Amino acid sequence: MRFTEHELTVAVTAAAKIVAGGKIGKRAKGEEKWEAMSKIDRYHLLEAVGSQVLPVLIALPDVEVPAGTRPTFTDEQIAAAVEETMGDDGVVKLPGKMGRKVAVAARVTLVRTALAQLPVRQDPDALVVPDSLEDL
Repeated sequence: MRFTEHELTVAVTAAAKIVAGGKIGKRAKGEEKWEAMSKIDRYHLLEAVGSQVLPVLIALPDVEVPAGTRPTFTDEQIAAAVEETMGDDGVVKLPGKMGRKVAVAARVTLVRTALAQLPVRQDPDALVVPDSLEDL
């Protein structure tokens, strides 16, 4: 899937705010904690969340996204992209295969959260150039 830089930034930032809140679905609490964080703490959180989310977003299959809608993916597509991009680095070390399952489930949830916050896709042909730029 080809996302714009703006879409990727919005997705990662939204996921980071939710992680800052401590629980999925607690966006308001995440916003408060996000605002209370220092800039360097925000950067570290964005870097950590981005390293988990961005490879998966890039690995998602190409889909046509009509203007005025958000891209949608099935749970299977998201899980496949997570499995494809997930190495052994950062996997929770629990006995047996449980650690990998937990890590995959957590990353799938994080990616779903990021995808849910994507802005509506704009029509690039409908962009309006301000009058101040037309004379240049």
